[in-house]
Amino acid sequence: MTSGLWELVLQGVWVTIQLLVLSTLLAAAVSFVVGVARTHRLWIVRFLAGFYTEVFRGTSALIMIFWVFFVLPITFGWQLVPLWAATLALGLTYGAYGSEIVRGALNAVDPAQKEGGIALSFTPWQRLRLILLPQAVPEMIPPFSNLLVELLKGTALVSVIGMGDLAFSGNLVRLALQESAEIYTYVLLIYFVIAFLLTRGMRGLERKLKAGAGKQSGSAARAPEPVVAEAVR
Repeated sequence: MTSGLWELVLQGVWVTIQLLVLSTLLAAAVSFVVGVARTHRLWIVRFLAGFYTEVFRGTSALIMIFWVFFVLPITFGWQLVPLWAATLALGLTYGAYGSEIVRGALNAVDPAQKEGGIALSFTPWQRLRLILLPQAVPEMIPPFSNLLVELLKGTALVSVIGMGDLAFSGNLVRLALQESAEIYTYVLLIYFVIAFLLTRGMRGLERKLKAGAGKQSGSAARAPEPVVAEAVR
């Protein structure tokens, strides 16, 4: 390929990375808010959070991108640029999957930990911040790592609304050179390299969080009493 075509591909990589970062931030925020809401003591809060999760898990990410980009302006008069439309669609969709990861990790914490926080007259927010999340977050990292890779692959869907991401740029280069095998092999390798770097980074984060929580990677959770005692300090 010529330098100009390589520059086009690199521009696509940059757009993909921007979209990945923005949609990841939105998905992470949605995951924690909705996931925590699904463990709330009020049934109406759990119902609304569960309704959101089921709706966005049960719809296609591709159709959601179409809906946000084409239907939202007609319905509400809000015309979003492709980057923000794609970020909103992907963030809300993958955030629904992430909320189940958060809910499952919070529910997996030993009930004695919650009871210890109640016995110490902690507020629900204090129990969540000081007792539950420090133990649950390290266990969320492996499934979140898989979800992040899925989100990376999901960014290729935005090419259908004309965003110049990696998939869109690769297709333009393919049309220019009429070399499908070579171009798509390069595109596959680029996606693989990005995914590999993401998984390695998430593994490093997992080790750091588990070490900070007084764990060794792959070891069992600590006994309940030290965790509650640490929260009291």
